[in-house]
Amino acid sequence: MKKLKVIAAMSGGVDSAVAAARAVDAGHEVVGVHLALSSNPQKYRSGARGCCTIEDSHDARRAADVIGIPFYIWDMAEEFHKGVVENFLSEYQSGRTPNPCLRCNEKIKFEAVLDRAKALGFDGVVTGHYAITKEKCCWKNSAQSSRS
Repeated sequence: MKKLKVIAAMSGGVDSAVAAARAVDAGHEVVGVHLALSSNPQKYRSGARGCCTIEDSHDARRAADVIGIPFYIWDMAEEFHKGVVENFLSEYQSGRTPNPCLRCNEKIKFEAVLDRAKALGFDGVVTGHYAITKEKCCWKNSAQSSRS
């Protein structure tokens, strides 16, 4: 198997830490990143758990330290505002109830992170998100695909 250079998008949760560790165990060169989504650090949430708190960034850093990989925080505040906040406001003003977390997954955690990783010379991105992949005639989840 070819050794890849990958970004591990680390939310601070177990799933993304396990994804990063599995990539290391598979022999890939892994760099952990956590996303800063607010341009004003004083507005960061604290105390709650999710993917957007100060505590989550500390958890992600601790996980990267345990795994033994470099760790950085990427400022994605501008992309988040354009791709998620502006969409939320527009949809809400139109009488719809948007889901900003789904929009963030699509526009930030997958699209923008992958674009930045590719621009920096990485081969791809690993996350703790789950996916179903279609191979020929059958559906498999990503855990099954990795064991095939």
